[in-house]
Amino acid sequence: MPIESGSCASARQAKQKRKSHSLSIRRTNSSEQERAGLQRDMLEGQVKEIDTLNERLAAEGQTIDGAELSKGQLKTKASHSTSQLSQKLKTTYKASTSKIVSSFKTTTSRAICQLVKEYVGHRDGIWDVSVAKTQPVVLGTASADHTALLWSIETGKCLVKYVGHVGSVNSIKFHPTEQVALTASGDQTAHIWRYIVQLPTPQPTADCNQVSGEDEFEFSDKDEPDGDGDGSSDCPTVRAPLTSLKSHQGVVIAADWLVGGKQAVTASWDRTANLYDVETSELVHSLTGHDQELTHCCTHPTQRLVVTSSRDTTFRLWDFRDPSIHSVNVFQGHTE
Repeated sequence: MPIESGSCASARQAKQKRKSHSLSIRRTNSSEQERAGLQRDMLEGQVKEIDTLNERLAAEGQTIDGAELSKGQLKTKASHSTSQLSQKLKTTYKASTSKIVSSFKTTTSRAICQLVKEYVGHRDGIWDVSVAKTQPVVLGTASADHTALLWSIETGKCLVKYVGHVGSVNSIKFHPTEQVALTASGDQTAHIWRYIVQLPTPQPTADCNQVSGEDEFEFSDKDEPDGDGDGSSDCPTVRAPLTSLKSHQGVVIAADWLVGGKQAVTASWDRTANLYDVETSELVHSLTGHDQELTHCCTHPTQRLVVTSSRDTTFRLWDFRDPSIHSVNVFQGHTE
C-alpha cells in the first residue's frame, strides 16, 4: 500500500482551506447583498410615502414649496391641517347649537299665562283637587273647612257641598264609572257619597283680546259675592255618606279607588294603608311596613296596583293582581 508523503498531505490541506475560505466569502457577500436590497426597498417605500403625503397636501391647498420635506415635517404639517379642520367643525357645531337654544328661549319668552277662572267658596285651605271621570265632568275640592265642594268648570259655580265629615277633608277622588265621590278626613274615616248634578248653561264671556292686561286682574265690588263671600252657601248639600270606612287610628290623609271601583284604599298617619270592600265596608287587607306616617296613596288606572308613600323616606308598590299572592316592593333613595 503506497504511503502519502508529508508534502502531498500539506498541499491537500492548504487547498481545502482555500476552498472553504472562498465559500465563506461567497456566503458573506450574498448576505450583504440581501441586506442592501432590503434597505433599498425600505428607502423606496419611504420615498413613495413622502410622495403620497405631498400629493395629499397639494390637493388640500397645502402646497409644499422647494424640495421635498422630511417625513417628520410632513407629519407635523398634516397634523396641523387636521387640527384646523377639527376646529372648524367644532365652531360650526357650536354655532348651530346656539341657534337652536336661542330659538327655544325665544319661543318660551312669548308664552303668556292668564287667569281664566277663580273658584271661591271654601273658608279654609284647600288640600286636594280632582276632576270627575264621567259625565257631567265636574271639579272637586277638599278643604280644611271640613267640606268637599263640586264645581262647574265652565261657570265656576258651586254645584254640591258635602258636609258629612267632622274633620279636615284631606283628599277627594271620583268613582271611575258612577257619580260617587271618595273623601278622606282628619276624623280618621273615609266617606263614600253620591252626588247628582245638573250643569248650568255657560254664559257668553267677553273676548279676552279686547281686555287689557291690567283689567284682567282688577275686580270691583260688583264682582264679589254678596254677604260673607261664601259662594257655596246656596249649593245643594249632601250631609251623610253611603258608606263610612272606619278602622284607622289616626288621620286619613289620602284615599283612592282601585280599578273597577269595587275596592278603595286609604292611607293614614297610623302608619298603615287599608284596602276595603266598597259594598260591605269591610277591611280586606291592612298594608303594614312603613316606619312613619303615610303621606299619600294612589292606584294604577288599569291594574290592581297601589303605591303608598311615607315620611320614612320610602314608597311601596303593592301588587294585588294575583288574589292568592300580595307582593310588595320597597323603593328607597330619598333622604327625607
